[in-house]
Amino acid sequence: MVAKLKDVAKLAGVSVTTVSRVINNYGSLSDKTIKKVHAAMRELNYQPNALARAMQGKPSKFIGLIFPNLTNPFFAELVNELERQLFEQGYKTIIASSAENPEIEHEYLSMLMANQVDGIISGSHNLDIQEYHQVAAPIVSFDRYLADNIPIVASDSYRGGKLAVDYLLQHAVRHIAVIVDEDTSASPTLNRLQGAVDRLTEEHRSFDPLALDSIDFTTTFPGIYDGVVASNDIQALEIAAVYRAHGLRMGRDFFITGYDGSQLVQKVAPQLPTVVQPIPELATALIKTLLQRVAQPTVQVPSTTLPVTFRQ
Repeated sequence: MVAKLKDVAKLAGVSVTTVSRVINNYGSLSDKTIKKVHAAMRELNYQPNALARAMQGKPSKFIGLIFPNLTNPFFAELVNELERQLFEQGYKTIIASSAENPEIEHEYLSMLMANQVDGIISGSHNLDIQEYHQVAAPIVSFDRYLADNIPIVASDSYRGGKLAVDYLLQHAVRHIAVIVDEDTSASPTLNRLQGAVDRLTEEHRSFDPLALDSIDFTTTFPGIYDGVVASNDIQALEIAAVYRAHGLRMGRDFFITGYDGSQLVQKVAPQLPTVVQPIPELATALIKTLLQRVAQPTVQVPSTTLPVTFRQ
């Protein structure tokens, strides 16, 4: 049987009103009373109804997280860090992986709004701008343009693209391939490509842009290329595996750069040179920006760009 408010009150030896005040953090209560109520809630596995709280005009203390693919170590680690930091600030999370599918993202967005979350952090980009305009809850975007009034928190993708190319040029590669991820959204992520192209142009170096959707790694590489700028770490490791299958050695016969620098990739593939995005700092900035919007929904909050580093 599901425990009710009166069951908690009976076990704690207090009134129903007192239990309600503890749950809603309302009024002056002794630490002893608060601990008794919390102990009774744990023993009965009592869960306050967040939706009911929201309908009463109180914060639900839930934050929705929408990200495209949690099988990518970078997104998995970012979501984990967001969840950890939000928990420390008294929030719980509802995590939704949109699987890069607009229909799934639409359903998750509807679900989050139905559950009256206090705010949403979105790293996805399937839905059109108009749909995000219609969302009542405060939203902060990670590395994606969603709408003019939605602030973006991102790392310096343009600088990251330049750093990746600098590494290849330092090793005097002759034939460079730049992987072009066909992202049609108005996203800061596109600045990675722009930074790489601008650096190559500044150095008067030719390169081949290779559309991700149009190539097969196993037939394209090694080819003529001794230098590759990949869009992310997973992609870089897949391409490096093709080179190794031909008996070529990373850092000697060919050079490749990844992007993201998750802890998992740094641990299992420490030999991979990569642009590192600062995951803990990104999580902190996303939460700070969102909570500013929650506290002052009508105030425009500026976007934030954090620096990247290069690990080799």
